[in-house]
Amino acid sequence: MSSPILLGICNPLLDISAPVPHDLLTKYGLQPSSACLAEERHLPLYPELVKDYPVEYIAGGAGQNSIRAAQWMLGQPGATAYIGCIGKDQYGKILRTEAENDGVTVHYLEDEATPTGTCAVLITDKDRSLVANLAAANCYKKDHFDSPAIQEVVSKVEYIYITGFFVTVSVDTILAAAELAVQHNKVFMMNLSAPFLLDFFWDEKFEKLLPYVDVLFGNESEAAALAKRLGCSDDAKEVAQKAAALPKVNGKRDRMVIITQGSKSTVVAYRGEVKEFAVPAVPAEEIVDLNGAGDSFVGGFLAKFTQNKSLEEAVAAGHYCAGVTIRTSGTTFKGKSPAFTFTQ
Repeated sequence: MSSPILLGICNPLLDISAPVPHDLLTKYGLQPSSACLAEERHLPLYPELVKDYPVEYIAGGAGQNSIRAAQWMLGQPGATAYIGCIGKDQYGKILRTEAENDGVTVHYLEDEATPTGTCAVLITDKDRSLVANLAAANCYKKDHFDSPAIQEVVSKVEYIYITGFFVTVSVDTILAAAELAVQHNKVFMMNLSAPFLLDFFWDEKFEKLLPYVDVLFGNESEAAALAKRLGCSDDAKEVAQKAAALPKVNGKRDRMVIITQGSKSTVVAYRGEVKEFAVPAVPAEEIVDLNGAGDSFVGGFLAKFTQNKSLEEAVAAGHYCAGVTIRTSGTTFKGKSPAFTFTQ
């Protein structure tokens, strides 16, 4: 493709992944199958991983994972682009290389004073413990988005996807992207990303952003947090329907709300109708880890959605992509094209 059709904006992190003994988790006060932001006591973990364990470097961060998944599913060079902030350091070079090797065209802002954000992925059996150090990812500036080079990229894409995690970094950038999407009738999409974001940033951020959202993603725990704000039960169907009916800036299209529930059915509210889609079963013995499944669902969905495929095919592609991820170690996408086929 001569120019990308899908743009992602989020916090780019370099995943540093390695199998480790349980003793290492104990040393840093971590639990299996947990996720946390790095504190001062966790900082020595990163050099220790690189020094003492067989690490694998993976381009990470929730939004970048989804864009990488979409790029893999699309299988077309230059189909996706991504914006975020990294450090001007060795980890930044590795992150850029890994993302570009996955086929994503990256337009990173490079912060010379702050190191690239990293996420330690500690593998113990089938469990994954994640320790994220946002670092430079927290330093994105709207000036970068406003620059002629980035505005040229934004002007060409038809779909913009932003995660809720980015509201703590630059809500001004999100609003600028949202307003541009309305002005030029682009599809603006957002992920709720985490319950704590709705708990702490609803009034000053999410309430301002939701009227711009054409497609909203979330999982069952995020839907429960949203239900509290909307004053309804935490039943996924009710939450999706109520969120879809919220006021909207761009009246040219109806809002679509998609709620995943792990192995339970995926719920989609659109044009006054709520549909449920069964998730194909994955045998327990085939599951390697569940980390990144939600990101991958979004990527698979976006790949077909941006090709104007049916809702049924887009959801099926999301389920397929998530199924691939939970059968592999880490959020990695190998091979040039997936073996996804859709039958009505």
